[in-house]
Amino acid sequence: MSFKKFNTIGVGVAFSPNLQANIFEAARLAVFLKCDLVLIHVGQENDNKKAIVEQHLNSFGAEKLNYRILFLPGNPVNVILTAIKENTIDLMVLGALKQENFFKYYLGSIARQITRQASCSILLLINPSVERVPCNHIVVNGLKDPKTKDTIQSAFFVGYKLKASKITVVEEVAQEEVNVKVDDDKTLRQSTIVRERLMMREKKRVEKLLREIPEVYSKDIVVKSQAIFGKRGYSIGHYAQIVRADLLVMNAPSKTSFWDRLFPHDIEHILGELPTDVLIIR
Repeated sequence: MSFKKFNTIGVGVAFSPNLQANIFEAARLAVFLKCDLVLIHVGQENDNKKAIVEQHLNSFGAEKLNYRILFLPGNPVNVILTAIKENTIDLMVLGALKQENFFKYYLGSIARQITRQASCSILLLINPSVERVPCNHIVVNGLKDPKTKDTIQSAFFVGYKLKASKITVVEEVAQEEVNVKVDDDKTLRQSTIVRERLMMREKKRVEKLLREIPEVYSKDIVVKSQAIFGKRGYSIGHYAQIVRADLLVMNAPSKTSFWDRLFPHDIEHILGELPTDVLIIR
């Protein structure tokens, strides 16, 4: 089995109040995953700004972090998308913004566009921290989809590297699959039987995928599978929030056209209201 292993991590460097936290999160991740780090600032090179970034990175000198800082003027979205390709970045770290009025996290327009268009995996952070916050519980989607196998593999690889203690694979089952209108005791029993059969089907499918995970990546992790009924994307996001997951790992969307955003589904529900840190695997 070939696990997706990241080689180069990218992070956008904006001189905002979260500058140090964003740099520390990306640098720590690069150390854990043994990756190179590319820091991208959209703007002209400035000795003072470069010195500030390097000062923050000095904290990782003992880990021999291999990094480079890029100053690239232009349109932020285009600059970062181009930098991802030209520097062979396979994991881009992006920060989310907090909407104070509603106490929800959401992506700014730039991060949202990058997330939809990037050719690499994306890690969305809702609350970056200078001090490390342990990643104990990872929730990963178990959709019946060709990309799911790679996504589950990546969740276990990242969980192993971050020393997670629990991984839950969530199989979202569309409510329409039950297809039984409940209006009396008989139809209620029929609905219950259908739901139980669907749950058993999903459990067996996921168990087959889990059997392929090498023991080295799973031996110290409590593994659970959970079938839930509801709208894809929204249901797993709500579940991750309820169980207080530290990281939600999702398949990348197959397409993100205007119509996908007008009628949200799957990942668009997640991008609208981030329940926790989200890793999107491409």
